[in-house]
Amino acid sequence: MRALHKFFLGLLVIPLMWAATALAQSNRPCPSGTLYLTIDTGWGREAEKIADILRRLGIRATLFVANEPTHRGNQSLDPAWADFWRARAAEGHVFASHTDRHWYFRSDPTAKTVRYVSRGSGHEEQLDQEAMCRELAAPIERLRRMAPDANVLPLWRAPGGITTPNSLALAEACGLRHQGWTRNGFLGDELNSETHPNSALRDRALRTIRDGEVLVMHWGVRSRKEPYAGVLEEVLATLQSRGFCFAPLPPEGRR
Repeated sequence: MRALHKFFLGLLVIPLMWAATALAQSNRPCPSGTLYLTIDTGWGREAEKIADILRRLGIRATLFVANEPTHRGNQSLDPAWADFWRARAAEGHVFASHTDRHWYFRSDPTAKTVRYVSRGSGHEEQLDQEAMCRELAAPIERLRRMAPDANVLPLWRAPGGITTPNSLALAEACGLRHQGWTRNGFLGDELNSETHPNSALRDRALRTIRDGEVLVMHWGVRSRKEPYAGVLEEVLATLQSRGFCFAPLPPEGRR
């Protein structure tokens, strides 16, 4: 337990690369304000395409990592993904925990535990303080083995953004603050593409996004037949043309 607290304590130091990125953002004209793009791990099918878009547009994002199944038949934090994660770290993206197994927090069965359930298998566990810290630390430890220079923020995001009072309190005791997304920041890339086609998602984003929004999307969603990556560049470039800048989340997160 002491080792886990020491691990998370190290995340409280503001990453130098994040500070440099923030300074660069402050030197750019942003008459409409700043937006915070966050990307959860997901299926990974469009990962390279999305990374290329961000590189072309000069956008740095906050990447919430979990060890999820991917379209390659492996896990997103397997060594086979090392080149991908190292490249993102080198580009100045920052990272945070999205839990290791990407299960869901369902209830608080006792005063100091949280019920943690697999949506696929139905397996579940009760996590106490030590188990919660292990679950949140594990994806960062996997990432560090592949990208030791990755900048990691003292933040976390629950799968689906679903939390309980105990999950928040236990994570806070690990040194991590929960980061969700804003209402208008939900880009909808995990919605059914037949009822929510890309054109509708694009139009909604460009109509509703305002200064300070925390945007959320994935590196690909298995169930979506029309990948959101098809309109991502148009959405981001249009927002830039309207005077918005993009920045990684600050270490304290955004509300």
